[in-house]
Amino acid sequence: MAAMSVKGPPVTNNEEAEALACRKALEFSIDAGFLELIIEGDNANVMRAVCSPLPNHSLLGNIIEDVKCFLTGLQYVSVKCISRERNKVAHVLARHARNIFSDMYGWKTLHLCIMTF
Repeated sequence: MAAMSVKGPPVTNNEEAEALACRKALEFSIDAGFLELIIEGDNANVMRAVCSPLPNHSLLGNIIEDVKCFLTGLQYVSVKCISRERNKVAHVLARHARNIFSDMYGWKTLHLCIMTF
């Protein structure tokens, strides 16, 4: 299992934040060597777009398509939309990221990496 707190660029809305966080988490997970992932996010629109086989032509389309490209190289992927109440770890990490000056990563070896946003 791995966790990270990363200060991202300024965003205009929750969907942009969720899409960028998903892409960053996938980059990190793949670089760390994980091949099986469960992706959980609380923005239904972003999670639906990531799961869709259709090209995404929205303003976030390039980010969503990047995420889809990352997913193709994995052995197992599950993408779920979960409520914010069930996503407390992600919100704690997000609040923590507001106060950091550099990226922070934590590691614990497990067979499956669970990333929450």
